[in-house]
Amino acid sequence: MKFGDNLRHLRKSKKLSQEELAEKMNVSRQSVSKWETGDAYPEMNNILELCKIFHCRINDLVNDSIIDIESLDEEVKMNVVKFKSEQQRKMKGLSKAIFIIARIMRIICLVCIPIILATMLIIGVLIMKLNISNNEITFDGIDDSIQIEERNDEITIKFNNQLVTTDYDESTIIKIINFVESNSKFQVISITYIGFITLIVYLFLTIRMLKALETLFTNINKGDTPFTLENVSYIKKMAYLMIAITILPTFIGRICEIIFNIDLNMGMELYSLVEILFLFSIAYIFQYGYEIQLDSKGKMYGEENE
Repeated sequence: MKFGDNLRHLRKSKKLSQEELAEKMNVSRQSVSKWETGDAYPEMNNILELCKIFHCRINDLVNDSIIDIESLDEEVKMNVVKFKSEQQRKMKGLSKAIFIIARIMRIICLVCIPIILATMLIIGVLIMKLNISNNEITFDGIDDSIQIEERNDEITIKFNNQLVTTDYDESTIIKIINFVESNSKFQVISITYIGFITLIVYLFLTIRMLKALETLFTNINKGDTPFTLENVSYIKKMAYLMIAITILPTFIGRICEIIFNIDLNMGMELYSLVEILFLFSIAYIFQYGYEIQLDSKGKMYGEENE
């Protein structure tokens, strides 16, 4: 076995001192010295780190004798397989967890859509019967009423002149009342329905994005390598859908401003743009990994029985 000689030759070819190599390896200089003199032999994780530093194969580092290769390489190979299998197990476990979370979220979104449609019908009927005058809310055919009273920064809500609650955060309630009072029922229903339809479209786009996420991590969990063109396409698809999800509120808000002259305060968030850029970055990383994989004619993700 010529491990020490090979290590010394590789170190000098890189113009590294024992101290510099020890620093890169996060070990002591004495450990490097013992490896080179043959007084000690590095553990498997250190052998793998040396291969990364010197860009060499394990066989190039540990042996120059065919007899030694046959006797040692099998043991080294089994350790490498065990090491890679552990990494693969963790990756596959994480992929499965993300797949399960994405599926649960997609199911929740699917359940929300019919609930929203039912709510649209109910609210449409309520608005048609709704009457607001002098901060008093009544409904056609119903004798009961709700009174809203404002005093300084305090708002009091009464039901049939009986106190229900007192709150200091009246902004949302007052905005709704002022909005309904200052617009026709047709405008109120139209804007309300636009809001619900926007939410449904938002959920539909989210469902498609989560479906792509499910498929992506299913492929990663079951495949030999994550770096495939199919996976790249799913990542890009998610990025495009996120663009649509981010732009949708702003687009609908501008339409409402033009048609109804109402500012719904719906806009894009900087954080959403950062998420999109992150997804595009991941897509290009995957594509780059795929091209490297083609060049090296190897599987970057590893196999259980290598």
